[in-house]
Parts: sequence; C-alpha cells; structure tokens
Amino acid sequence: MKSLKLLLVTLTILIGEFKPGYSDLPCRARDVGIDGRSIVCVCDANYCDTITKETPARGSFVAYTSTNAGKRFEKSYGAVNGFGATEDDDIIVEENKACIRKNVVLRVLTSSKKQTLEGFGGSVTDAAGINWRKLSTKAQKQLMSTYFGPEGLEYNLIRVPIAGADFSTHPYTYNELPWNDAALTNYSLSREDFDYKIPMIEMAKAMATDEIKITATAWSSPIWMKTNEAITGFGQIKPEFYQSYADYHLRFLEEYEKYNIKIWAITTTNEPINGVVPTVNFNSLGWFPRQLGRWVANNLGPSVRNSRFNETLILAVDDQRYIIPIWLRGMEKEDPKSIEYIDGIAIHYYGNFMPASVLTRIQKRYPGKILLSTEACEGPMPWDKHKVEIGSWDRAVKYTRSILEDLNNYVVGWIDWNLCLDEHGGPNWAHNYVDAPILVFGENDEFVKQPMYYALGHFSKFIPRGSQVVEVSRMSSATVQNIAVVTPEGNLVLVLQNTNDYETNVRIRISATRYIDVLLEPESIKTIEINPNN
Repeated sequence: MKSLKLLLVTLTILIGEFKPGYSDLPCRARDVGIDGRSIVCVCDANYCDTITKETPARGSFVAYTSTNAGKRFEKSYGAVNGFGATEDDDIIVEENKACIRKNVVLRVLTSSKKQTLEGFGGSVTDAAGINWRKLSTKAQKQLMSTYFGPEGLEYNLIRVPIAGADFSTHPYTYNELPWNDAALTNYSLSREDFDYKIPMIEMAKAMATDEIKITATAWSSPIWMKTNEAITGFGQIKPEFYQSYADYHLRFLEEYEKYNIKIWAITTTNEPINGVVPTVNFNSLGWFPRQLGRWVANNLGPSVRNSRFNETLILAVDDQRYIIPIWLRGMEKEDPKSIEYIDGIAIHYYGNFMPASVLTRIQKRYPGKILLSTEACEGPMPWDKHKVEIGSWDRAVKYTRSILEDLNNYVVGWIDWNLCLDEHGGPNWAHNYVDAPILVFGENDEFVKQPMYYALGHFSKFIPRGSQVVEVSRMSSATVQNIAVVTPEGNLVLVLQNTNDYETNVRIRISATRYIDVLLEPESIKTIEINPNN
C-alpha cells in the first residue's frame, strides 16, 4: 500500500509540473544597490513580468512564492497526502522533530466560515495619473495591465478621491464658486478627472477580469461650507450646508455616471479626525462623532436612499482603527438612524497600535455592516526616515501582516493608496510624500515593481471575489502568519508569511487524514491553492 501511495503522489506532482500552456515572463530584476534591500522588477513599453494562475488538478496544489532573496511568484507543485493516515500520529511526529521552532502544523477548519470577501485594489489619485501619463502609451497599458489584467494582479477594487487630495498638485474642490452656493449651481468635474482619473478607471475596467467596484471619498467640501473657510485646519461643515454637502456627493455620482463609471460605495469623508485634531497640513474636513451621526441620519442617508443611486453603499468613519469605536458610538448616541443608514465601516492602515481584534469587536457590535480597508501606504509618519525605500522587503512584510490581520478580523477587502508615484513619493502639494508598490521613472519610460506589489498580489491574484474566510487552528508549538479561504469553486487558498531568517516546514491539514507539506523559505510569502477533491 505504501508503494502504491508513493506512486500516486509522484504521478500527481509530475502531472502538475508539466502542465502545458503557461509561459509566465520572469521578473527583470534590478539590484537597487542598497544594503538590506531586495530587488525590484523593471517594466517598460516592451516588457513586464507576468503571472498566470494555474488551476490545481484534483488532489493536488499549486504554490507561488516570493522572497527577500529575489523570488517573485515562483511556482511549485505538490499532492494532497494522508489517505488512510491518522491525525494524532502525524502531530506526534511533527512535535518530536529535533527543531520544533522550524516545524509548524496548521489545521484548516472549512466548516467554520466567516466573512465573504469583495477583493483587493488600489487608488486612482491625481498623483497616480500624473505619473502614469509620464509613460508612453504602450507603457501606460503595461502598468494598468500589471495591476488589473489577467496576467497581472487582477485587482477588482478602486478608491478615487472626490475632487482633490494631498496627492494632487494643488488643493481644490468642486463648486468653489459662487460663494455660499447651497444649490451647487456650478458643480462640474475638474481637469484632473478628465486627464487622469477617468482615463485610468476606463482602462482598468477594460482590462479587468471581474467587475471593478469603486469607492469614492471626499477629503474636503468647498471651503465656503466650512466653519474655518480653509482647506486645512480645525474646520467642520456649517450646519446650514449639511444638505449641500450630502448633495455634493450625489452630484459626483451623477457626473461619473455620464462616463459609464458606477460608484459602488461612498465614505463619509476622509479621516474626520484631521479636522478635529488638526495636526496635518493637507485637505481635511472634521466631524465630531455626534455631528457625523446627525449628518448621516438627516442628510446623507436619506438623500442617497431616496435617489436613483440608492444601491450605493455608505461606509462610515474612513479613519484609523483606534478611533472607529468612538465615532460609531457617538453617531449611534446622536441618532440610531445613522447606523441604520450605513452599510459598513471604512478603515485606514496608519497608527495601528491598537490590535486588529478591535475589528472583530466592531463586527459583533454592528453585525451586517461590512468592514473595508480603504487606504494604506508606507512612509507617511514623521519618524519615517525615508519616505520611499526602494526595494524594501520590510515594507512588503508590513503590508502582508496588515492584510492577514484584517482578513482574520472580518475585513472584506483591502485597498492600497496610490497605484504609482515618482521616485520621491509624489507629487503631493502638501509635501506629504509616501511610498507606493510601483514607482515611475518617466525619463526612462519605465516603472519598477517593488516588493509591496508582490505582497499585494499574493492575495489579489489568488483570492477571488466571493471567497469565504475560514478558521485556521495551530497544532504545533510554532506557527506562521496565515489566512485561509474557500473559493467559490470549492478550492482552498492559503497565504503564509515566514518572517524568520530560517526555513520553516509547514504541514497543512485539510481534514483529519489529509494534508500537504510545504517548505517556507526564509523571509518569504507563499500562496497555496489546494484542490481537496479526491
């Protein structure tokens, strides 16, 4: 029996290794010449590395690995083992090996399903569009394809600012004049919409393998609506313009609809704390919790639900996880209808000293409301020595850890910040420079894909919309960061991260008797798709 089992396993692996028809283009690697950094992959009008997802045969798996040492989505294959074995015997074998810390056993509990996922993506900002336009037409298509196309990361979410953000060349809103124009008689889109944001979205939609769901967010209202009449600083909406600000969002939905761009969700203003605790120097609008509750209950909620855009989701707060419970409770206390009107909560990446378990508590307090991570980037903090760290594997690790934590705490999707920036992390009118997964070097008509790009791809490429997160239990002393989902097709997808500088052996149990064995390379991210059917 053992010989027959070994033969079956070997045949399954060989079948996987010699599947025809897949010819991925490898990374054109560039050493950035900085100690402690990984490689970047260089793309131009004529070449860019690609990745195709292979469907595993019954009883087998396909794995994709990226490492600090330079692997990028490297494929490997294997078989599901263990038919007729006993679970306890294998655990004892694993735990008695010489080096326990290098051996991990995980059990996937497919019967314990959690949230259904919407997807992953990035943001179409003015800065992203400006850098994109620096490239030739062919290189522009390459960049969008490498994010949205079938040989790219297959993004299916986008976030877009309503008017300007700090990642613009100047601060601006819509309907800035005439002053105190409550009826919004002069509402029109900007040059930036027509030159950058709408063309990028149109190309993304044309290339995407799934529907792109777009979330739109305002950073500030026209300044005549604000108490301080300024784009930054301590300022909130004047109560007499609460309805005008709700209408401001509806008008945006109407204007983008003219270009066949449907907005899936709007948020209730970017980072409301910035206009309450005014420590930032970029576009902001403050909402105290009770003010926000009043506006949503009396203006935004009824306006959206009574319009022809009544299926557009309303996502509340759109700020850091540590303030979200305070704002939601304040909204609820002011008017419970505000919670009834919202469809979910939007979350940002920064300052996450509060554990991600707060998101699970929010989900339990507000069941039926989705949690969506709407903004993330590296390099934004005052203590960040370098805004851009080209080739940083450490930043890829942080992205991966954040996504894993979020998905394990009921988040349904994760949206990165700027799709691309220049080598300085801009342009940004407020000099609030940050890093991005893709950096554009327009003078060379090329762009480079950083480790963060591949970290994102380990999720977006292999976890389709409609997948359900399932529980993973640790059955060994050691563990690795992980997430597991069941895809709509019934396959299992796991993402594992090894942050150690040594190899780790991982046994993944998919039932009491069946398992796979994989090796996690030092400082690596690995995505595994398993077809559990016999």
